[in-house]
Amino acid sequence: MDAKNRKKYLVTGGAGFIGSNIAKTLEAQGHEVTVLDDFAKNGNFKNLIGFKGDVITADLFEQVPADLYFDAIFHEAAITDTTVMDQKAMMEQNVEAFKNLLHFAAENGIKKVIYASSAATYGNGPVPNVETQPTHPENVYGFSKAIMDNVARQFAEENHDMTIIGLRYFNVYGPGEYYKGKMASMIYQLYLQMKQGKRPRVFKMGEQQRDFVYVKDIVKINLCALNNGKETGVYNAATGIPRNFNEIIACLNKEMGTNLEPEYFDNPYTAFFQVKTQADITKSTEKLGYTPDYTLEAGIADYVKILKAENR
Repeated sequence: MDAKNRKKYLVTGGAGFIGSNIAKTLEAQGHEVTVLDDFAKNGNFKNLIGFKGDVITADLFEQVPADLYFDAIFHEAAITDTTVMDQKAMMEQNVEAFKNLLHFAAENGIKKVIYASSAATYGNGPVPNVETQPTHPENVYGFSKAIMDNVARQFAEENHDMTIIGLRYFNVYGPGEYYKGKMASMIYQLYLQMKQGKRPRVFKMGEQQRDFVYVKDIVKINLCALNNGKETGVYNAATGIPRNFNEIIACLNKEMGTNLEPEYFDNPYTAFFQVKTQADITKSTEKLGYTPDYTLEAGIADYVKILKAENR
């Protein structure tokens, strides 16, 4: 890449699951990438092995030197554990840090910010979820992301030269999620069970549906937002096609060369459990030029190949 086309990007939460995938992809394209991560939660240095850029270790964004310039910021840093009930910590780490980031961007002439929102903002709203429907989060994590969306909209109204794009991630899986522990995808959790020769355990009768989206498609929509996104707003980041857990197990059996039957057990969370998640990606396609590359079958095939190569 020649110097004229080479850009400088900041990726917050860049040692985490999605952030590290974005950072390494941008770097592979020839850009100069700086990662910001506090390494306190989901960030792990192993996700950045081979990364050639700078890494800033910071707790909140205000600790970053105030005179840094970037062509755009990808904001992935957040508390992503939906079981965290500490409302104060969630709002500080997700909402207040986001406000700091936006002020930093405005003060330094950074015109584009792309940040991670979440399908958790929809809660148990009607599916397929459309960006214009009211938010109805079921936990403080989803609430914090809904407030981030409000903050972004209001900030853009006051700073007309900025484009602030939120991507509402649905059920993301893929390489780099290994350090998320219990918050890693069900696809990875089931893979680990089956690798040990155990029957994969899912809620009865495995027919719950999720809009599973491979992390390489999440990177793709971030790049679409970077290159094509001209309007501030939120956009669904998904495949638009819900798939059930029985189908996941069938895909894993095929790619792992196993023949393990599901072990069904009662769902203890029926009071607030989502039976189905599905995104309407019409806006993302029309406004960002995004279409997913990976079906569930293709995504799991690629993922298992990587897991085997990494001996996981």
